[in-house]
Amino acid sequence: MHTIFAVSSGMPPAAIAVLRISGEAAFSAAKGLAGSLPSPRQAGVRLLRDPANGDPLDRALMLCFPGPASATGEDIVELHLHGGRAVVRSVERALDAMADLRRAEPGEFTRRALANGRIDLTEAEGLGDLLSAETESQRRQALGVAEGGLRRTIALWTERLLGIAAGVEALLDHGDEEDVASTASVRRLGETAGALADEIDAVLALPPAERLRDGIRVVLAGPPNAGKSTLINALAGREAAIVSPVAGTTRDRIEVPLVRDGIAYLFTDTAGLADATDDAIEEVGIARAREAMARADILLWLGDESPPPHPRILSLHPRSDKAARATVPMSRLGVSAATGEGLPELWTALGEAARDLLPPEDALSFNQRQHGLASQAAAALRRAADETDEVLMAEDLRAARQAFDAITGRADVESMLDALFSRFCIGK
Repeated sequence: MHTIFAVSSGMPPAAIAVLRISGEAAFSAAKGLAGSLPSPRQAGVRLLRDPANGDPLDRALMLCFPGPASATGEDIVELHLHGGRAVVRSVERALDAMADLRRAEPGEFTRRALANGRIDLTEAEGLGDLLSAETESQRRQALGVAEGGLRRTIALWTERLLGIAAGVEALLDHGDEEDVASTASVRRLGETAGALADEIDAVLALPPAERLRDGIRVVLAGPPNAGKSTLINALAGREAAIVSPVAGTTRDRIEVPLVRDGIAYLFTDTAGLADATDDAIEEVGIARAREAMARADILLWLGDESPPPHPRILSLHPRSDKAARATVPMSRLGVSAATGEGLPELWTALGEAARDLLPPEDALSFNQRQHGLASQAAAALRRAADETDEVLMAEDLRAARQAFDAITGRADVESMLDALFSRFCIGK
């Protein structure tokens, strides 16, 4: 396997650029640059020279971390360089010219940590979310997963599952010796499996992690010229959507990501809803508007008629600054994009609705992949709890164990690793 290298700090120019080398040839490569290495885990200043011609490259701080007790499980060298572009490029060129060394791919350092058992798949996913976190809530949730919060929970569930499975295997080996005791033991093991399934279901009932990462989907909907585009511009504080008195200006969905009070939102402006239209493009826009409304976490309804059914809807009375619309109907929130009237109250209402949709910061929350596998584990445990045959119960418990292993990456998950690590930067 090639030894890899990449800058793991911010891209130059910067005060310091941290360049990492990981793999079997890491120490020999560093020795080729510096002549000698500092003691493991002790920083040492070294003059780096190009092995090809002896030209000085930089005077840098060097640290060496022997594997397997390193971030990737391999030998790692960190070079703390002066962060100018020319300095970094010169050291990278010298490393690139060495045999068995190459530049790292996105996420390759983390992928090697996963392959070498330094982290599990949940921690890798948490690190990916942490790298892309934009709000404090996202940071807290991702950091908890990246530091092993989910892994520890799965480990505890697995330990309890193995205890149940051991009891079943004991019955298979010795259950014929006393049939009455065997029946009672199967019942007790089934109750324990059902209790574990209840605990998993309680976590499954929490809002998914994607809502925290991707934002609350807020869709603005209503008839043509209801003021949807004007309102979304006012909420965004910029001209995100085209505003025109001509009906049907908005033909397609316009998505505007916003962060307010630490909550990430994805606002969607949609085409005006009409019962019938002769415009084929407008018809497509209306169909897409209805699709967006069906997928919305929160629906902002700007029409004067009764809103469509939706589990979370805020009915607005737009253009409330106009004399003809000064009276705000009951159960509606008057808003004016022109004057800002009602916008603070709208943000407050959105925040209250959004918090009910987000997982608590200190609670365990599954992403979509983990949720599906945990659901499989809970279903298998339910089957085991209802089973009276020890052999079939053992098979259900094995299915639950396989689902747990897939969550943490012990089972074969190669098919999704490329997609996961493509989100990472080069130095991770």
